[in-house]
Amino acid sequence: MLRQRVITALVLAPLVFLVILWIPHPVTAAVLALLVAAGAWEWSAFPGFTRQSARLGYVAFIAGCVIAAWYVGVNSVESNLLLYASLVWWVLALLWIAFAPGNVNRATAAIAGLFVLVPVWLALVRLHAQAPQLLLFLLLLVVAADIGAYFAGRAFGKHKLAPRVSPGKTWEGVGGGMLASALMAAVGVWWFKMDTVPFMALCVVVAIASVVGDLTESLFKRHAGLKDSGSLLPGHGGVLDRVDSVTAAAPVFLIGLERLGLLR
Repeated sequence: MLRQRVITALVLAPLVFLVILWIPHPVTAAVLALLVAAGAWEWSAFPGFTRQSARLGYVAFIAGCVIAAWYVGVNSVESNLLLYASLVWWVLALLWIAFAPGNVNRATAAIAGLFVLVPVWLALVRLHAQAPQLLLFLLLLVVAADIGAYFAGRAFGKHKLAPRVSPGKTWEGVGGGMLASALMAAVGVWWFKMDTVPFMALCVVVAIASVVGDLTESLFKRHAGLKDSGSLLPGHGGVLDRVDSVTAAAPVFLIGLERLGLLR
């Protein structure tokens, strides 16, 4: 499994660099929209939609929301409101995971997809418009947290993080992920000439948000009786299995940069 994950990551890495750094912004926005549409297809299984027409209808709804966001402007008041609403959603998702992980139904699973998929597109597109390298750094930060958690969890994991949601995750793994993200944050301070303390603090908060994003997808997968959201990416599962951490991390990173005045 690890070998497959590494091979898939090595194949995808050049494509990620191409999309982020070397193609025009509108094309990048379109590629990100296609990824969101693929994620919407996978998410449509969480509410238990089994008919293809229902799943396509869900994808069309999410795609329509993305198109509307582009039409009104990714920097518009309406888009800002949706991004801030997504922060509220992620706080509620954390409470949901902690206190009521068994309380999931078709309606809540379907509605949750809106607050997961559309804001992450908005955040990624706005980050790319500000500076493509910031978007690349966000992905590297999340990957560092994932890798740190994976290896720390395998080596030292004993205390379960959320056994009713994701039995394989441990507090030791979270600690490893936070350490790896702090190291990546230090690289970011040098890379972007950021103010050290606020930027590193933000990166740790973003890494914590990435854990919430990961656990939230696991919550809905368990409700739907799924191990993976899909099978598109060998060793990783589906698109959502690869980007679940980013769905929470991206809005937190963007709004944190804006509120702390770290964008230049």
